[in-house]
Amino acid sequence: MKPEALDLPEQQAEQGAWAGRKRFVDVGGLDLAYVEVAGSEPSLLLVHGFTDTSRSFSLLAPHLSGRRLIMPDLRGHGASQAGEGCAVADFAEDMAGLIRRLRVERPVVVGHSLGAMVSIALAARHPELIGGLVVMAGTLKTDFLPDHPLVAGVAALRDPISLADPFYDWWHACGPGVPQAFLAGLAADASAMPAARWRAILEEIRRTDLTAAVRAVRVRTLVIAGACDPLFGEAHQQALVEALAGSRLVWAQDCGHNPHWEDPALVADAIAGTFQNA
Repeated sequence: MKPEALDLPEQQAEQGAWAGRKRFVDVGGLDLAYVEVAGSEPSLLLVHGFTDTSRSFSLLAPHLSGRRLIMPDLRGHGASQAGEGCAVADFAEDMAGLIRRLRVERPVVVGHSLGAMVSIALAARHPELIGGLVVMAGTLKTDFLPDHPLVAGVAALRDPISLADPFYDWWHACGPGVPQAFLAGLAADASAMPAARWRAILEEIRRTDLTAAVRAVRVRTLVIAGACDPLFGEAHQQALVEALAGSRLVWAQDCGHNPHWEDPALVADAIAGTFQNA
């Protein structure tokens, strides 16, 4: 599946222009931002991770040639309004509302990290809306202790968060082939979030346990895992595969927590191979 022009100027979308591609829709009284790429059905709804935005999928989008893509900013991230709640269930209900408002017919939902947890919750709560599920670098529960590097790093953040904060070297760690302009854009997006919001969302993530909810997921599911993921390693992935009946597991052997940044072609091929008839 070779990259082609998908209403994007280049294979790796001009990062400085990404914000200008966003549209807005009212979902439950919140203005949610999203980027849409025209293409064939069934659509792919791509749900980003904690502190990221729709930009997270800008490297993957050119590899998903010909498919309609909808890439939202979760509430409180990017250009989307924050609202009052920031639990995984709140994000999941927003995605259900977005599917309905845009009249998307049973999309394949691709979730990364926090977005993977949101996508599992969405599939469990609203099976009638979902045509397929991709859980990338995900988990059923984080098991983050107070001294975990992410918890400690977020606790230490102070406003205004600097783009040069060394924390980003760990948080956005990935292979050398990932474009620096892309990583700088991610850092700018994340730094625009108040530190208090980082902490509030992370606490909700730490509280979330999808072990019971995942039993309600009946849709075809692909699990993509980075073999070098420092957050959710093999035990997390095996728990997902065991809980998601009939799921397919693909290991991105040379990737960490962000396979769609480090090897977008592999991720796109795995999605196409699993949902070619979806």
